[in-house]
Amino acid sequence: MSTVAFHTLGCKVNSYETEAIWQLFKADGYERVDFEQDEADVYVINTCTVTNTGDKKSRQVIRRAIRRNPEAIVAVTGCYAQTSPSEIAQIPGVDIVVGTQGRDKLLEYVEQIRRERTPINAVGNIMKAREFEELDVPNFTDRTRASLKIQEGCNNFCTFCIIPWARGLMRSRQPESVVEQAKKLVEAGYLEIVLTGIHTGGYGEDLEDYNLAKLLVDLHQVEGLKRIRISSIEASQITDEVIQVINDSDRVVRHLHVPLQAGDDEVLKRMRRKYTTAEFYEKMVKVRQALPGVALTTDVIVGFPGETEEQFQNGYDYIRKIGFAELHVFPYSMRTGTPAARMTDQIPEEVKHERVTKLLELNRELQLAYSQQFVGDVLEVIPERPYKEAPDSGLLMGYSDNYLNVVFAGDESMIGKICKVRLDAPGTEYCEGTFVRVLEDDQLPLLKERAI
Repeated sequence: MSTVAFHTLGCKVNSYETEAIWQLFKADGYERVDFEQDEADVYVINTCTVTNTGDKKSRQVIRRAIRRNPEAIVAVTGCYAQTSPSEIAQIPGVDIVVGTQGRDKLLEYVEQIRRERTPINAVGNIMKAREFEELDVPNFTDRTRASLKIQEGCNNFCTFCIIPWARGLMRSRQPESVVEQAKKLVEAGYLEIVLTGIHTGGYGEDLEDYNLAKLLVDLHQVEGLKRIRISSIEASQITDEVIQVINDSDRVVRHLHVPLQAGDDEVLKRMRRKYTTAEFYEKMVKVRQALPGVALTTDVIVGFPGETEEQFQNGYDYIRKIGFAELHVFPYSMRTGTPAARMTDQIPEEVKHERVTKLLELNRELQLAYSQQFVGDVLEVIPERPYKEAPDSGLLMGYSDNYLNVVFAGDESMIGKICKVRLDAPGTEYCEGTFVRVLEDDQLPLLKERAI
């Protein structure tokens, strides 16, 4: 039996796609082995190019695979492969370079290499891609939550970002295909589906008379699906229609991840983001009115070229004013080939570090303040696994519909079921709770309890 090993760099979409590529190899009779521990016949490296560091790490991993087994077939895919195929093809020992499309042909390429051992560069012009590449994942290592990729690409061209050049323009998956895959995931035992993509909230922009709100409505027809989560959505994409659907829904969870990136209008303009702080704020107020208790989480880039102390402080105050439930904080990292990398007023690393530290402190404060609101409330939690800090303690951990990570005493038979849990103590990493009861199937689909 032939063996294959995978290494994934970068984002959750890459992880999803690695799993999808593994399904192709699995169906062909391959055995999956550990990239770090075992010698494999085929190595697949799924690369990242979001920063210059991503490129460098990708090259290191490629060389590591070649050293581990010089006889192995080495295939490189992903975003770095898409933007710099010739750079990768020049590394001695790389056999196959495939970008971010055409990965369903990987097995054919492997067989071709077995026959003639002539390197293959199969990277095409991603900007011409108009069809969504269907690569599915029928099951995940996580037993309770499945990802479902609904779109590819992005039309935004923010000045710090290389992704449109790596992933191409916006392509949505056909609605029937999304619903069909959701049914398969529910049949495989998943209660929660996370809709994911490169620019998830833009779903449907390239389809006629169809959009994300309509897809959410159609997913309600999937029997047995208890929770729908949107991995990320831009403020401009939270339309009145989307708000209405979430408000009326018993399945779309009270959690929206809305990337802010900067809380100052001048910085937003230089980033080429398509909103002002006033517009973003107004949208958050609207969402909260429709969804009391909603968890609003966000991404923030710190130390963008030209960001003054005053602009950073504006952003800090603005983030506190909105009161996000959680922040993902990134120091600005230069990416060659983007307009921001050519800006002259780059911020020194130590200043970025200082600002990141301040925002991480604010993040802890915000997380605590958000979870504090729910003390004494009974929330619906799907336990995912034993508490990882103490697996034998009889404690389980899982997420509530409003994205609180709750730890409570229970037994493993509850994993993957919807449990009513009272929140006792707020926290940043975890909140503590007390198990009340398991919701039986006849009580589902659940109607969300709004306890505030």
